[in-house]
Amino acid sequence: MDINEIRIKIPYIFKSLAEKKRYSIYYGGRGAGKSWAIARYLVGLAACEKVRILCTREFQSSIADSVYRLLTDQIYSLKLESYYSILKNTITSNIGSEFIFKGLSHNIGEIKSLEGVDIVWPEEAQAVSENSWAVLIPTIRKEGSRFIISFNVGEEKDPTYQRFVVNPPPDCISQKVSYKDNPYFPEVLEKERAYHQKVDPDSYENIWEGFPLTISEACIFRGKYREATFEAPENTQFLFGADFGFSNDPSTLIRCFINDKKLYVDYEVYAVGVELNNMDVGFYDQVPESKKWPIKADNSRPETISHIRKNYGYNISAAKKWAGSVKDGITFLKGFEEIVIHSRCKHTLEEARLYSFKIDPKTQLVLPEVNSKHDHCWDAVRYALDGKITNKGFSWVDFVG
Repeated sequence: MDINEIRIKIPYIFKSLAEKKRYSIYYGGRGAGKSWAIARYLVGLAACEKVRILCTREFQSSIADSVYRLLTDQIYSLKLESYYSILKNTITSNIGSEFIFKGLSHNIGEIKSLEGVDIVWPEEAQAVSENSWAVLIPTIRKEGSRFIISFNVGEEKDPTYQRFVVNPPPDCISQKVSYKDNPYFPEVLEKERAYHQKVDPDSYENIWEGFPLTISEACIFRGKYREATFEAPENTQFLFGADFGFSNDPSTLIRCFINDKKLYVDYEVYAVGVELNNMDVGFYDQVPESKKWPIKADNSRPETISHIRKNYGYNISAAKKWAGSVKDGITFLKGFEEIVIHSRCKHTLEEARLYSFKIDPKTQLVLPEVNSKHDHCWDAVRYALDGKITNKGFSWVDFVG
């Protein structure tokens, strides 16, 4: 392909990328294709113009946590591999363009020393702290340099939303996008979207339509969890839990482990409408070592457990339940010093924000009853902790006196 023949299709909503503002902001809900569109634009640009592009996010401990894979996939999808050299930790083009991958939280000092950056792409920017913005923005000072920023909306008070949507700086265009703007919106996400709209229209407005979320005191894990990137220590004893959905409900598999009185969730798989015959085509296998370790699952589906164990080779069995086991499980989870959730576990993070107690519609008081929404990942976590949770809340503590 001749360089002059490159034509890349990107949804029309992202047309302002060509305006080359100092700040191009694309925010909104899930499924809008923000990262996909920006990756395609940057891959095309770097093949035609010599640019130095810093791809960053708040939490990134390895290249696997970056947009490296997304960019690589787009290079091959667009048949531009002859224009690029894809190395282990960087991507370069034949004309001297370079993609650099750095995390903000742990590498802000290294970023301050970078020279000649033309474009910064902070991806998943809802997690970028005010401190990171305060250091990053003045660091990028090359003439004509710019930021292309993409994020899903979280809380209205989040620093990124305040800085670029509520109080945008000069030479900034902020474009709200949703799944409706994505002509390539996939069927698998349409199933998730329709399910979410049915079960919880309030949070649906945040997750899919991109309106800011107001977090209330009813949220169960408020102040208890944090997002991070991390690697499991050697010889870690992993715990696996599965929640069954099928039909129009989500199915999940969660991998977690306990270390130094903290709970770590490092892998998830989540999908709506998974049928039994799809379990043997890699659904659980997306979570590393899922066939090596025991999996605990919802005991209300013994026939499903039996089918998966006999036909697909997973060591899966039923977790114990009792009257009040959900509340006991929540008590146990809140007993950890903190719950650390890996950045790649998008649905677990989302549910951590939304998992809540019911609120009395008349008095607006928080009730001691759990909403049966946004609990699919956390049900799986509770099942993974089978044997550690008891009807006294904790199994590792003896209360005396």
